[in-house]
Amino acid sequence: MTRDVPRQKRRCPRISLPKGMHVAWHGGDLQLFSRVRTLGRQGLFISVPNPPPVGTKLRLAFEVPGGNVEAEAIVRNVVGGEGMGVEFTKLGVKDRILLDMLLKRLLR
Repeated sequence: MTRDVPRQKRRCPRISLPKGMHVAWHGGDLQLFSRVRTLGRQGLFISVPNPPPVGTKLRLAFEVPGGNVEAEAIVRNVVGGEGMGVEFTKLGVKDRILLDMLLKRLLR
């Protein structure tokens, strides 16, 4: 017997990045450079084979057109063998502007 799982309602659209964008991140005992699979205003899905557990606080840095974005985030979900969904918890004004400009460009 299968159960229908309600689909999560997203506050903001996500953008798939098939060509990839990379993010440097560290948290817990890990420090890695990984590929971003999806990008949204609230966070990222990062490809990593052995992600840290849900609740781990991370520091992120990634390059976008116009500059570098630095953020603090928390691991919100883990997909075994695939990666982790992270939610931004702290993003400076400059970083938010750069991220918003990139999303606006990609959503055209």
